[in-house]
Amino acid sequence: MRASLAALNGALVLSAFSAAPLPARAQEVTFLSTQMRPLEEAQRARTQILNGAPVKTTYVPEEPPQLPVHLQADAQGSHTISLVGALHGELAPLVPIGLLAPLDDQETLLKQRGIPGNLATLAHLGGEHLMYVPWMQATYIMAASKKALQYLPEGAKLETLTYSQLGEWAANVQKATGQRVLGFPAGPTGLMARFLEGYLLPSYTGGTVVNYRSPEAETMWADFKALWAHVNPNSTNYNFMQEPLLSGDVWIAWDHVARLQDAFRKQPNDFVAFPAPAGPKGRSFMPVIVGLAVAKDAPNAAGAKQVIDYLLKPEMQVTTLRVTSFFPVVKVAIPEDLDPGMKLEAQAVAQQQAAPDAKPVLLPVGLGSHGGEFDRLFTDTFQRVVLRGQTIHEVVQREAQDMQHVLDAAKAPCWSPDPPSQGTCQVK
Repeated sequence: MRASLAALNGALVLSAFSAAPLPARAQEVTFLSTQMRPLEEAQRARTQILNGAPVKTTYVPEEPPQLPVHLQADAQGSHTISLVGALHGELAPLVPIGLLAPLDDQETLLKQRGIPGNLATLAHLGGEHLMYVPWMQATYIMAASKKALQYLPEGAKLETLTYSQLGEWAANVQKATGQRVLGFPAGPTGLMARFLEGYLLPSYTGGTVVNYRSPEAETMWADFKALWAHVNPNSTNYNFMQEPLLSGDVWIAWDHVARLQDAFRKQPNDFVAFPAPAGPKGRSFMPVIVGLAVAKDAPNAAGAKQVIDYLLKPEMQVTTLRVTSFFPVVKVAIPEDLDPGMKLEAQAVAQQQAAPDAKPVLLPVGLGSHGGEFDRLFTDTFQRVVLRGQTIHEVVQREAQDMQHVLDAAKAPCWSPDPPSQGTCQVK
């Protein structure tokens, strides 16, 4: 009996020593993120962004395809991950398989920090509960040489520009100079598909998929075909609009902020940045949103929420901007010492997301390997209607059928701003 008691006491002591580190580990937060993955970027995340976090945070980069695999393995095993950072489209598939915890108690934080309501709505991922907190964003905006400003239509303002006024502006410049100076990235690796699916079409139809062959969509294509008469014909070769802006071949352009940066950084006094134009259904824009989520059954959910609060502080949003070139999602004053070119872009991003008629459009969700096919439908329609002059109604009807085939193959539900669907999204 004494031997048994001694053995039991020894086991208890050993157990106590084994368990001793657990409370310390429970106070830490393991942060799994698909962002800032390269070695240097990950190190900057640790030393410049998370070094002042209120909870010791271990930053673990992960490749996007491995994110659900890693989280599922952790949920079934050691339960080490508390905080998750990923793109909206990477977080959305984690909800149906139960890997994220609702964050309804963070709604107040979003309001306190001035996160726009349209971004907060997207963070519900189409459901009742808040599933992530917006962390940082990139997007696409307009840029123009200051020498183009004298040709703005009477009464037009950059921050409230419409597509009709954009066409009139380009026509005014062409009439005065003989040059077609409006440009789009319609080259082989340009992002023209994003303009068509995230900016132009939703601004006319209110969505990306459901109304693809609607009368409003046909009106859009007719208007854009007319506008193209004032577009620099070299646009079909442009991939990054910063280059033709700097060369002077283009005076007015649309592109991703990262593909405009060189123009703003090299010649910040020569260019202006402003929101995308508005159409009949609003000022559609495509935010590339990175969110912060808490893993289901996180070992330190409270600590993860402390880190979220920390990362959403205005000063940390500015630090994140400096370190990553991702823009703030909170209401924050842009510091005077920020790189002048980045400051121009940051102001335009803030204006765009806060516009009264702003309509955020998600990157395609749920298409998986069919994403490239989906993008090509838009560029094919553009080439057939605008560049080759084919009949709009016939082209749109045919492309809409092909779009439904892609959606059926992917079994993709509708995504915002199209209304939620039961099952696969349907083109009307």
